[in-house]
Amino acid sequence: MRLLIQRVKRASVTIENEVFSRIGKGLMVLVGIEEADDEQDIEWLVGKLLRLRVFDDEAGVMNLDVNQVGGEVMVVSQFTLHASTKKGNRPSYFRAAPEAISRPMYEKFVAAVEAAMGKSVATGVFGADMAVELVNDGPVTIWIDSKNRE
Repeated sequence: MRLLIQRVKRASVTIENEVFSRIGKGLMVLVGIEEADDEQDIEWLVGKLLRLRVFDDEAGVMNLDVNQVGGEVMVVSQFTLHASTKKGNRPSYFRAAPEAISRPMYEKFVAAVEAAMGKSVATGVFGADMAVELVNDGPVTIWIDSKNRE
């Protein structure tokens, strides 16, 4: 399971010209799921996500997590995070899990983030054609892969 996390001033998801969800200050999280992912990946990633100290403290040092700053979280499914560009110029998505696996895993991930935060998170719509807008704050962008725990 892969996360692309961006610290944002604000973010929104628009579907068919209607704003579906939006957040203010917080984290925009794109989630890519592969077939080998399981609940242990979710548990580990939720812990890393919510403990990431990427928000400034009083001294201007990134020392606070999203909960400590009262931030919000938006989670959007993004199968292209598993793109392989090894051969040719057209990305291959063979590592991305099919919908029968990825949709329930995405829903479990969202539920786990909500449970850990004690509040709901904003989302996109799984499989929808979405326009995702955000203002990256910093910019701060972090990549985490549960299969490559660096």
